[in-house]
Amino acid sequence: MSLKLGLYLGYWGIGPRGQEALDTVRFAEEVGFESVWVAESYGSDVVSVLAWLAGQTEKIKLGAAILQVPARPPAAAAMAGATIDALSGGRFMFGFGPSGPQVSEGWYGVPYSKPWGRTREYVQVVREIIARKEKLDHQGEHYQLPLPDGQGKPLKLNFKPERDYIPVFLGAIGRKSVEIAAEVADGWIPIFFSVDRFEEAWGEHIEAGLARGNRSREDFEISPSVQVAIDGDLEAARNMVRMGLVLYFGGMGSRKTNFYVDLAHRFGFGEVADEVQRLFQAGDKEGAFKALTDEVVNTVSLIGTEAEVAERLARFGENRIDRLIVTPVHPDQAEQHHTIERLAELAK
Repeated sequence: MSLKLGLYLGYWGIGPRGQEALDTVRFAEEVGFESVWVAESYGSDVVSVLAWLAGQTEKIKLGAAILQVPARPPAAAAMAGATIDALSGGRFMFGFGPSGPQVSEGWYGVPYSKPWGRTREYVQVVREIIARKEKLDHQGEHYQLPLPDGQGKPLKLNFKPERDYIPVFLGAIGRKSVEIAAEVADGWIPIFFSVDRFEEAWGEHIEAGLARGNRSREDFEISPSVQVAIDGDLEAARNMVRMGLVLYFGGMGSRKTNFYVDLAHRFGFGEVADEVQRLFQAGDKEGAFKALTDEVVNTVSLIGTEAEVAERLARFGENRIDRLIVTPVHPDQAEQHHTIERLAELAK
């Protein structure tokens, strides 16, 4: 099967930005990448960047990876998605996730309670708005629209969307959250993905979610986010991956709640992740960096010669992966473009 390719821009200002970002997106569009995806946490936002790209690209799809649920009410997300979809001629794709307790409570001021129940209902409200079949009257556990006993009244999106159905992806890595994604979403965006171990980590939960939603595997696009480097300075590329892993294991969450460390345990690298977290939180970032082994780096990335990457890329097709959302991790833009071009050829 032909593997779809998405380009992951990540966070504006941390990843590429300005003309450099635009040149890379246009190059990926030219060589056949199907989509480009943008992130947000507590800096740049997805909506602004995708709206900026909508008018400067022609055919590449525009994905949110991800719009954070605590960042905006579901109506605001639906409005933004419908607008970008209209600006781009129907190229937008929603991606949602509940973030984590540090960002939800520390940045957005939204309690991190029942995050996936909230996300499930959020998706439902967004779809109701985009479908525009009738005025919005949703009285759920997490969202009451309009508010009961208030002065509001049911409303409908006041323009006809480009499409009455826009695909929804969920960013999830926990067992229960992946099950919910398989039940209600059009696709799933896992991070730090091992093509050789994902079935062991998530397979039964994907099947349970699909069964609950009365759906089949063909209804659910698996689109992992993967860091890639082909040829060039491969050690520099591995160090870029290593720095990201150190931040996620050490700084994204607390000792009590860190989804990425939990995932490392399921992949068989729990002792390494625990040590990285311990050193990072003790202030020894250099020690944490050195504790992150090449085995872990190579498991969750595609880095090597073209022949080496081609060999590993075949495993994604064999495991029915639908799309790779790719971060070219070379610091040099020319090497990034080389990776994009060669990967596009290998994926055909």
